[in-house]
Amino acid sequence: MNVYFLGGGNMAAAIAGGLVKQGGYRVHIANRGEEKRARLARELGVAVSEKLPPLTADDVVILAVKPQDMQTACAGLETNGALVLSVAAGLSADTLSRYLGGTRRIVRIMPNTPSSIGLGVSGLYAAAGADEADRQTAERIMQAVGITVWLDEEAQMHAITGISGSGPAYVFYLLNALKSAALAQGFDEEQARSLSLATFKGAVALAEQSGSDFGVLQQNVTSKGGTTYEAIETFKARQVGEAIEAGVAACVARSQEMAQQYGAV
Repeated sequence: MNVYFLGGGNMAAAIAGGLVKQGGYRVHIANRGEEKRARLARELGVAVSEKLPPLTADDVVILAVKPQDMQTACAGLETNGALVLSVAAGLSADTLSRYLGGTRRIVRIMPNTPSSIGLGVSGLYAAAGADEADRQTAERIMQAVGITVWLDEEAQMHAITGISGSGPAYVFYLLNALKSAALAQGFDEEQARSLSLATFKGAVALAEQSGSDFGVLQQNVTSKGGTTYEAIETFKARQVGEAIEAGVAACVARSQEMAQQYGAV
């Protein structure tokens, strides 16, 4: 199967790399920058070009340019019935269809950055013109870089953007906060980083293996009146949980706002 990428940014490189490792795909990346094309060809061993070659109905094209650049990038692009996958945030299937001359064979995808190491989460939504075979193709492609979650309604793309799409940034924020706390307690930079990473990694592994509710796991290490209890009570007093929920809601609202902006263009 031919899989073409329009755009050679980090997410395109991550997905392309996953497909190359999995095998069974002929991967081609179109990117305007000559230096980046050379690097992608060298590092991934894929075909590259400045523009996409002519497409056929048997091909898959993945739109991986920035949302604000998508209309220009798609100008003059003839899909010729190819399956279109889009990893651009905020661009609805209707908007993409308008950019692409009316095609409805579209699957929208919201991946996240851990896709670059094969541990991504991708939310997928199939437009009305994509059939079951198209859904299976999109799923196979994205499972090359992690797990997939199908969404019944396109509006849910905003919600998954707020949770898993932007979620790695929240984790990095918390990692940095814990590292800063470690530094404040006298650990050096290397120790603070190591302690923070190992704590997150161990806690996630324990949660995965135990299958217990996250709240129960927290209670298991929070004896009333003890040291952990004091930390958790401080988090509650500072409304850390509520702040995270509010942050996710703000992310979702911004995604909805962007969709309206792009849809009006």
